[in-house]
Amino acid sequence: MRVAMALDNTGSMAQDGKMPAMQTAAKNLIDQLSGLAKNPGDIYISIIPFAKDVNVGASNYNQSWIDFTAWDNDPATETFGTCSKANKPTRTQCQASSRRDWTPDYSKWTGCVTDRDQNYDTTNTAPSGSLGLFPAEEYGVSSFSYCSPNSFAYLQPIMPLSYNWSAIKTLIGNMQPTGTTNQAIGMAWAWQSLTQSAPLNAPAKDPNYTYKDAIILLSDGLNTEDRWYSFGGATSQAQIDARQRILCDNAKNAGITIYTIHVNTGTPPDPVSSVLQYCASGPQNFYVVTNASQTASVFSSIGTSLSKLRVAR
Repeated sequence: MRVAMALDNTGSMAQDGKMPAMQTAAKNLIDQLSGLAKNPGDIYISIIPFAKDVNVGASNYNQSWIDFTAWDNDPATETFGTCSKANKPTRTQCQASSRRDWTPDYSKWTGCVTDRDQNYDTTNTAPSGSLGLFPAEEYGVSSFSYCSPNSFAYLQPIMPLSYNWSAIKTLIGNMQPTGTTNQAIGMAWAWQSLTQSAPLNAPAKDPNYTYKDAIILLSDGLNTEDRWYSFGGATSQAQIDARQRILCDNAKNAGITIYTIHVNTGTPPDPVSSVLQYCASGPQNFYVVTNASQTASVFSSIGTSLSKLRVAR
């Protein structure tokens, strides 16, 4: 069995005890699922912390699946490179005469990626050549990039499928609330983590077993911002939701079982998330948490359901 956990790390998770409750519940689920494994590799789990972006790790700056086009034109990266002309320390100054005078330094990228080009944003199709790449961006300003470990609001990097239970729980424990809500990118990378191709290259499956793949998507709010739609209220939410619905349809059609959790503790509460309801593989797989203390029991219930999907010879 392979389980991807896409966990909301947005700023509103700081309210009502939501973040610590999610962390405790997720760690308990790790213990619950790891106990099902008779052999290493029987159970794999990935963790996808998400806000508007996800952090894929700055060490991937030289990977062919990263697209630096937007990063190359971000005001926050003006000094991230070198100029062949003297006394021209910024990209704009250097390129005033010729763009070829500037050599960007991609090692200064902090690891954030935003949504893929449409319609790659709704699939798990592997990148090929210049198609389907993952756009790098400097999420936040250069001194406070959300994906920089020096930031006061660090978005933890994703963890591909693993059975290093201690490392997984450490990552969960290090998460902190930061940024805005883009459920779709969390869902997209959760599916990528289950896929046996770049960028995350899930481990090959033993042909002697029948595997079950599942995604748990938890979010405490409505979609607010992605690569294309930003803080437009109901309009932006509807546009992001529409992309997410297509993505969820594609994942379910590929045999992925999806559990969704709407943590809705506000006073007054938000409307129940219709897109999370839609994404779940049936009404029994959708949960609403109205008090943070309920999170543990919801994760336990999902663990019980997942135990029925475990690897069978």
